[in-house]
Amino acid sequence: EYDGERDSEGERHGRGKARLPNGDTYEGEYQHGARSGQGIYRFKNGAYYTGEYLQNKKHGRGIFFYPDGSKYEGDWVDDQRHGYGVYTYANGDTYTGEWSNNNRHGQGTYIYKDTGSKYVGGWANGIQEGQAELIHLNHRFKGMFLKGNPVGRGKYVFDIGCEQHGEYIQSEQDKGEEEEEEEDEPSLLVETKWKASEITKLTLWTPHGENPPSPREAPLVPAAAAAAAEAVEEREE
Repeated sequence: EYDGERDSEGERHGRGKARLPNGDTYEGEYQHGARSGQGIYRFKNGAYYTGEYLQNKKHGRGIFFYPDGSKYEGDWVDDQRHGYGVYTYANGDTYTGEWSNNNRHGQGTYIYKDTGSKYVGGWANGIQEGQAELIHLNHRFKGMFLKGNPVGRGKYVFDIGCEQHGEYIQSEQDKGEEEEEEEDEPSLLVETKWKASEITKLTLWTPHGENPPSPREAPLVPAAAAAAAEAVEEREE
């Protein structure tokens, strides 16, 4: 069923409302018989999209509300999440960054709502990959990721004033790979083992021209360094 404007040839053109045979509905702009321009498409399962269309496909800026309560707001190309956008997952996690062909791809930030942890860095086809920083409440890891796991050399930076340098090596047990569904949340579990090499004082830096604290103001306490090392080991076990 269609109720709206048409062109001289009788095709849907301008603004109109339509009910599709499958029970979905669309209200918005048409051009020569196709959904093009601004519109709202409501699916029979409760999901709906509000945004731009081009030749019956989501194209441009738009917001998609999924049946499970998750939401994507950002760029679309040829009916797929592509460009820059924000995805809010059903469990409250969020991803903000670049997309390609419906996958997290490029640079982006993923925030885990339950723990407050934050992954900032590279993505490839929906999986954490490339240079990145995994930020926790009282420490952070800086290094490389491959297929969702940290790999190679990196360092843990602790708020108590020290760094633990080392590398991630493959564990003996290889559980195999499972393809991740796009709407699934990335896992914090790792299949690699952290091997610490040294603990150093925090690498000082000077923000906005301020003077860094003197070494006397930021001592490396042996007990604190040992606690930092144990914290990483416990997290990996």
